[in-house]
Amino acid sequence: MKALRKVLGLLIILFIGLPILFAVIWAVGITRAAVSPEFVSDLPQEIIEEVPSVVDEVFKEAQNKDLIADKDTRAWFKAASQVDTSPRELMRSMGLLDWLENELSGTFEEAGDVLRGKRRTGSIVFDLRPLKQALHSQAFRDYIVQVIEKLPPCDEGGMEQWSMMMERDYDLFEFPGCRPDVQISEQVIQGHLRELTEDMSNEIELFSNTRFIPLSISRFVKLASYAMFLLPAFIILLGSVIAATSTAGFFRWSGLSILTGGLISLFTALFTKHLAFLGIGLSPYSYTENWSVGLHELVMEKTGWIQTAVVHHLFSPVIAVAGVVSIIGFVVFVLSFIARSRPKPEKEKPAEKPEEKKVKPKIKQEEKPISKEKEESKKEFEEKAPTGPENKTSKEGEEPEENNKS
Repeated sequence: MKALRKVLGLLIILFIGLPILFAVIWAVGITRAAVSPEFVSDLPQEIIEEVPSVVDEVFKEAQNKDLIADKDTRAWFKAASQVDTSPRELMRSMGLLDWLENELSGTFEEAGDVLRGKRRTGSIVFDLRPLKQALHSQAFRDYIVQVIEKLPPCDEGGMEQWSMMMERDYDLFEFPGCRPDVQISEQVIQGHLRELTEDMSNEIELFSNTRFIPLSISRFVKLASYAMFLLPAFIILLGSVIAATSTAGFFRWSGLSILTGGLISLFTALFTKHLAFLGIGLSPYSYTENWSVGLHELVMEKTGWIQTAVVHHLFSPVIAVAGVVSIIGFVVFVLSFIARSRPKPEKEKPAEKPEEKKVKPKIKQEEKPISKEKEESKKEFEEKAPTGPENKTSKEGEEPEENNKS
């Protein structure tokens, strides 16, 4: 019967409790990351501050033949470098730099204040209309025309490539590195920008239809997410109760189960995090013909800290939650040894009853000789004493005589 209970409890913990515990640890960790003010507000503001300098560095280093092997891509960046307007100045003339540094950064800051509980929960809107207007602005069109004019003239093969661009989907870096007719270039570029902006929403709303919360949203969501641990805890405790036959066994089964689930989640999160770091350094487009490998590596080099920060903010809460669960499981497992080594309460010994039995016979043995002496003295006295009324008077008179003697 005990073996059957252990098998049943093990199956419940192994196939139900541990998978649910693993999923809850990841869910709680990702939830903590998603509502973290550092991830939602602070990190985007840091990225926005670095965007202009990153664009300048990419445009400057993209002209190097050692970095960019694709001729067409290098030709476009070389033509852009010959234009009097720098990328930072272009962003400022388009109004894009002002939108990034003021409006978009301010919206992220408001979102961070809401998550930290510094302001009441309300609707926060990311307005993307200025971005669309910047891409369709006259300043951007003039810049593209100036860049195309700096390209070398196209031959017949280049003209065919430009003509094919109007008939199919294309990427920005598929443009041939030569100068076509003005009509063809304007038609292709305008079509590309139109497709890019049509798929873009005008507004992105955050915290819509939310009620007042006494705590900060970040803290409230984190506390609410911890309630998900009740389900795996109940299943693991149920399996431990079925499998264990003592208090120490219950702590051992539950502690080992919690510790196992925490360690599996911890090692999985660490492995995935390091795997993501390795993937950042790889070139996923290196086997395609439509992407310049050198440009990809250059962009990845300049924006590598952004991707590393995003991965760190996503996986660190999962690692922290898994570590706490592992510690709790270890503590519960240690309690099993404490429960096992605790001495059992001693039963009351019937020590008084045997002692009373031994004492009583002694008292009776001591009383027997005393009673015999009294009987013998009584018999001797009766034999010596005369019978009749005189005896009575003498007996009665004995007491006064004794009193007088005293």
